[in-house]
Amino acid sequence: MDTDFARRQMVQQQVRTWNVADPSVLAVLAELHRERFVPAGFEELAFADTAIPLPHSQMMMTPTVEGRLLQALKLEPQHRVLEIGTGTGFLTACLAKLAAAVTSVDIFSDFVSMAESNLADARIENTELICMDATKELPKGEFDAVAVTGSLPVFDTRFVDAVKPGGRLFVIVGDSPVMDARIVTRIGENDWTTKSLFETDVRPLLNASRPSAFSF
Repeated sequence: MDTDFARRQMVQQQVRTWNVADPSVLAVLAELHRERFVPAGFEELAFADTAIPLPHSQMMMTPTVEGRLLQALKLEPQHRVLEIGTGTGFLTACLAKLAAAVTSVDIFSDFVSMAESNLADARIENTELICMDATKELPKGEFDAVAVTGSLPVFDTRFVDAVKPGGRLFVIVGDSPVMDARIVTRIGENDWTTKSLFETDVRPLLNASRPSAFSF
């Protein structure tokens, strides 16, 4: 497989046509070798618009959703980013190319180890990876941008609290098969705005809160 050609096709025929026009985002997706971040045996699917299975019943986001996420955060070179759900480290790498520093947390230690290796191979050094259950705790401090890569059945305001005033949060809320991808902009200490971006369907964040059940 001509991976350079396949990667260009992914960017031009899939990501760009799904309303991703930010040149910096397109450049990063065209530069990074996505096939080196997928599990062994899935290299030929690295550039297909399909979710790639990972251990622990998790999935790697599709390139189109990754592109929309990166564009929605409007990252700048001085930004500090928090990523919830490291996975293979590919989206971590994209964020690191667009921002000053990325802190990424994942509940699975083997994902953290795999991502560390992938990022080292890609010579990306401005990341910190932590094994942590983000539904119970988050890294200290506030970030310019937060990306939650697993869906939330119920919106969790703790993720807004991790965003600096003026910063942005990407989050997917709802239940399968139709979920709402949103960008949340924090405009004050206790105030934010929410904009729906598109519908999608991704695996829920492990241990995420669910709606209270009604009994009659």
